[in-house]
Amino acid sequence: MKIIECPRDAMQGIKEFIPTELKVEYINKLLKVGFDTIDFGSFVSPKAIPQMKDTAEVLAGLDLRDSKSKLLAIVANTRGAHDAAQYDAITYLGFPFSISETFQKRNTNKSIAEALNTLNEIQEICIKHNKRLVSYISMGFGNPYGDPYDVEIVGKFTDILSSMGIGIVSLADTIGVSNRENITYLYKNLIKGYPNIEFGAHLHSNPNTAQEKIDAAYMAGCRRFDGAINGYGGCPMAKDDLVGNIATEKIVSYLETKNPDLGLNQKLFLEAVGAAPAIFTQFH
Repeated sequence: MKIIECPRDAMQGIKEFIPTELKVEYINKLLKVGFDTIDFGSFVSPKAIPQMKDTAEVLAGLDLRDSKSKLLAIVANTRGAHDAAQYDAITYLGFPFSISETFQKRNTNKSIAEALNTLNEIQEICIKHNKRLVSYISMGFGNPYGDPYDVEIVGKFTDILSSMGIGIVSLADTIGVSNRENITYLYKNLIKGYPNIEFGAHLHSNPNTAQEKIDAAYMAGCRRFDGAINGYGGCPMAKDDLVGNIATEKIVSYLETKNPDLGLNQKLFLEAVGAAPAIFTQFH
């Protein structure tokens, strides 16, 4: 079971700049909890995501000595991948590949065809520098733009990612349109069809439907879940109204009913949950 905590996703849409020292302090708390991975920052253009312009400085301030958590950084092009790959502390590079042409252009200023070429180049960079590539399938459950979507399209692009040797694919519901039926169908069929790929769930949701989405993904075989404490965050490139991440507390609460020992330090987890509002309500 892998829980990926995503402070980067929680912070990136906040317009007021969060001081670097506060980011470092918060992420250092998260590093002590026992999450599998911390999605801590992104090496992208500061014009696109100003909040993440200090990712290298944040990384320099992290205390990794007693943490079992691995670090993941988001990249949107080969330049960002080269930058991230220089850091030994980073295990994973994440690329937001979208099966919606409109969103791919909004998010990375690329067409789908260009994004696939970039993804292949980033995979080569990862292999060269002993990193692992996590490819998201953004708008993996539908999109608000009227772009073509069905489960066969998801399968087609999964096949392409598999052919590149990408071993981790996280289905992302960027705008919160997933439901029990399509979550169940996609994970059951993809996990069965691509045993060489570890499939993750990066779901956005309103709080009322979060648990049924977690349950649907888990029961369909997903064992990798992204969350953000208190459900903060959302993609600023998607729509004007940000749909929050699924709260990590909900993910943990659900998964503990299936596996009581998730390897988390509950005391430190509660401390991190208590520390989050000081950042996310102070800056907006």
